Amino acid sequence: MTERHHLLVHGGTFAAVGDGGDVSGVRGGSAPDGLFVRDARHLSRWQLTVDGAVPETLAPVADGDTARCVLVPRGGRQEPPAYTLFREQAVAEGVLVESLRVTSNRPVPTVVRIAVTADADFTDQFELRSDHRTYTKIGAVRGREVLDDGVRFTYQRGEWRSRTTVTAEPAPDGVEETGTGARRLVWTLELAPHSSAELALRVSARPHGAREPEAPRSPAAVRERQQEASAELARGVPFPAAWPALAAACAQGLSDLAVLQIAAAGPDGEELRVPAAGVPWFLTLLGRDALIASLFALPYRPEPAASTLLALAATQAVETGAGAVAQPGKIVHEVRHGELAHFGQVPYGRYYGSVDATPLFLVLLGAYVERTGDLALARRLEPHARAAVGWMLDHGGLTSRGYLVYRADEGGLANQNWKDSPGAICGADGSRPSGPVMAAGAQGYAYDALRRTAQLARAVWTDEVYAALLEQAAADLRDRFQRDFWMHDRAFPALALDGEGRHVDALASDAGHLLWSGLLDKEYGELVGRRLLEPDFFSGWGVRTLAAGQAAYHPLSYHRGSVWPHDNALIALGLARYGLHDEARAVAHALVDAATATGHRLPEVLAGYDRAGHGEPVPYPHACVRESRSAAAPLALLTAVGEA
Repeated sequence: MTERHHLLVHGGTFAAVGDGGDVSGVRGGSAPDGLFVRDARHLSRWQLTVDGAVPETLAPVADGDTARCVLVPRGGRQEPPAYTLFREQAVAEGVLVESLRVTSNRPVPTVVRIAVTADADFTDQFELRSDHRTYTKIGAVRGREVLDDGVRFTYQRGEWRSRTTVTAEPAPDGVEETGTGARRLVWTLELAPHSSAELALRVSARPHGAREPEAPRSPAAVRERQQEASAELARGVPFPAAWPALAAACAQGLSDLAVLQIAAAGPDGEELRVPAAGVPWFLTLLGRDALIASLFALPYRPEPAASTLLALAATQAVETGAGAVAQPGKIVHEVRHGELAHFGQVPYGRYYGSVDATPLFLVLLGAYVERTGDLALARRLEPHARAAVGWMLDHGGLTSRGYLVYRADEGGLANQNWKDSPGAICGADGSRPSGPVMAAGAQGYAYDALRRTAQLARAVWTDEVYAALLEQAAADLRDRFQRDFWMHDRAFPALALDGEGRHVDALASDAGHLLWSGLLDKEYGELVGRRLLEPDFFSGWGVRTLAAGQAAYHPLSYHRGSVWPHDNALIALGLARYGLHDEARAVAHALVDAATATGHRLPEVLAGYDRAGHGEPVPYPHACVRESRSAAAPLALLTAVGEA
């Protein structure tokens, strides 16, 4: 059986360790292990041996803010372990800290030889994905330097320089070569009868362009810091006393949001904290994800919204760039800081392959100002908002095509709406459209964006002419959409239109986003809302991304039959908007039950199997364990049932 990985997260840093706290660095599997900072693995091996042997795990690492386990030397029933090792690990920004306590179980003096084998391969995360791609790194050089209290690993490729420093207190008795590039730190500990000895180890990562991290004293100090951050984010949130399971899901979600806050810069270089998308693969700024997470949290915590808006304004495209599909006014889809992005070997340094981040930016700005009355931010971001509207009307396609439109990006993303995996936009038979695509959900976001920006133009920017123009554009879009997307024979909107205006006819959950945006009139909206709760769509754990019974459906497909918590949260908000309160509660109860079955934490995505056939939600095999949109989804449910 493959050993589980346990994720420790803090800001832009995460570590994945095994049941006994080790890191093997073996490639393959659904998730990598090691210490990762700014898209690079800064610790690829971290293996503990005692007296030359790997100890047995007596109590494996469990979920929590720190990784704690109990280890003993291997032996038999007739010979009790001579000593016990208590191991605790935690991460802070750029740092892994470990506390190792060795306790003798003998009434006589005992000598114990501890060794920790460490290595840093500085592998970019994109190299660890199971996509069978390889990347050439001409001139790359790795180095190792023995220190008085540990060892330093270095990496250089041209101007790119990174390092990882391992230190210990007390200092190791020696640092040994292993013949593999790794180094082994060794201690010989003399234990009095029934006494203990402690080692404190720190791994400090300094990626290219980053500052030297500040190392906390111990895992306990990290735990205390994270608990304070979680408490601060949860302060004042009205947890529903009458629904303890929803309250627990909200509390867990806020705790996850607290550790997923990463550093970003605003338009004037100001330091910000914004929601990262998720771990392990997306601990970075993704425009769409940060916007949706901030929208969900907005009624209770407006701070993430303000920071997200400023960070995305700072990265808004100002010119056309073919490789990054950038166009003036477009909001960034993804920001990466790793080596491959730096050298242009992947296109995601600043990547603009999203048709919906730009309208969602305007939706969040309008909702934020309406909620907070922060007119100063509305005025400061007026040029950015006008540029975003300009992109929607011009490059985005609203004026020329009548809809927001995207084309597959060779080398980047084939689909550029929230269902961005290959084949996610499809017909009921699984066929894929070719050429330009007009995805339904993005048109709803555009409609809402035009209406909200018109309100800002009238109330804050005092531009009545611009406001009237945007209101007319929104009304025209609504009329066009209901004429062109509605499938009368199925009483449901198409998932998309292809370049010829033909229906991409899969029955998909994106229709629920149209309720959230208010794009459908009341009659159509009620038909859609009730249809989403029929058994082929509703699994009992939530609404499937694709209704069962279609040839394209697969319960373990990423976007063609699975259940996404954030998708369902948007649907619940939309159902409440259209007065379908019983349906909104049904979706909310399904998601809360799923969260309760998984320790009150909602993962990125669940399998689409029916609840009646399996009493617990089936996990999706490659889901992000902590994801900002899913973490904030219980807050959206709280809003939806409050409105219901």
